[in-house]
Amino acid sequence: MDGPSPPQPPAGVNGFKVDERPGEQWISLEKKFGENEEIKVEVTMFDGSAPVTKSGDKNSQLGEEVQLHITLIVSIFKEESNQVLEFICSAWPDALDINKVYLRERAKMPRQPYTGPPFRELDDELQDSLYEFLEERGIDDSLCSSLHRYMNYKDRAEYIRWMRSLKSAIEGA
Repeated sequence: MDGPSPPQPPAGVNGFKVDERPGEQWISLEKKFGENEEIKVEVTMFDGSAPVTKSGDKNSQLGEEVQLHITLIVSIFKEESNQVLEFICSAWPDALDINKVYLRERAKMPRQPYTGPPFRELDDELQDSLYEFLEERGIDDSLCSSLHRYMNYKDRAEYIRWMRSLKSAIEGA
């Protein structure tokens, strides 16, 4: 397919090294934290949305916009430990929401891990401390904003890649 090349996304996002995973709907982020902690973040392309009403148009359907959603699976582990602390989060354009927090063994992922109670039911202080824990490691609102920009690149690149593959398949048929 003639035309523009897919846009090239940056090699890093907010201090994380990016594995762009061409042809997939995910990217992976990795970085070290401190002397012995590793952080891996699996990030979906846009996988949902929520309606947002423009201010001043609270009762008007015409005033609705859509806010895109990205899911993050954050895995944090220390080199000497067999335990992985995992967070399942929602990344909105300007905010991070933690949905679940659980521990698992590094070597295996249980089919149905016990993920504890819903995050919103945890004590407020515990919720705050878990947000602070992630913020110290660069998993924060700023990362969400950067990931939304990054996924716009990826969305365009995957669309161009898909169109080229489709054209090749049709021409080869």
